[in-house]
Amino acid sequence: MVQSFNPAGIRSALTLLRRPYLLVPHMAVSDIRAIPFDQLHQHGIKYMVFDKDNCLTAPYADHIHADFQAAWSLCKQTFSPQNLLIVSNSAGTPDDINNKAAMDVERALGVQVLRHRDKKPACGNEILAHLGTEDPGQVAVVGDRLATDVVLANLNSMYSIWTRHIVTAKGDNAVAAVLRRAEHCIYDELKKRGTQPPAHFLDKHFLK
Repeated sequence: MVQSFNPAGIRSALTLLRRPYLLVPHMAVSDIRAIPFDQLHQHGIKYMVFDKDNCLTAPYADHIHADFQAAWSLCKQTFSPQNLLIVSNSAGTPDDINNKAAMDVERALGVQVLRHRDKKPACGNEILAHLGTEDPGQVAVVGDRLATDVVLANLNSMYSIWTRHIVTAKGDNAVAAVLRRAEHCIYDELKKRGTQPPAHFLDKHFLK
């Protein structure tokens, strides 16, 4: 399965020209093994939302990347599976015929996949409705893409966590790979300028 055109991403790009700070994550880590799940939960995060491809799994794969198994188990133990959600721009979208990919991922990872029509970064309301919370500050979003995962979180007052290192370039979406490289360059430039993400109550607990 491949991803179709993402008009939400195009609209978001226009917004980012005016508000580039939306590209800056609250927390940048190498991969999910470096996420302090216990501390996030202790300081007020109740729900964790994850991208799938090149964040939890290899591109378009169902199973957790082998090196991440312990971290994934810890996350599920800390938050419980019902408070975790996978939001992909492939599985669970209109590209996913009969939601087959979403159901395969749910069986493999033990966590629900959001069914959503609008692709990231435009599905914030669908995420909150699924989780059953009106407080976006209690939600952390984890992903490898700044323009989709991090912008989704920052646009909706959620806590953004960026995983800088992908699982593998093999089988990656070609367009996404090009955009990801550009995002890394933009991030480095924004950090040089001292650009900060939107304020979040966790700022006092974690360094930006």
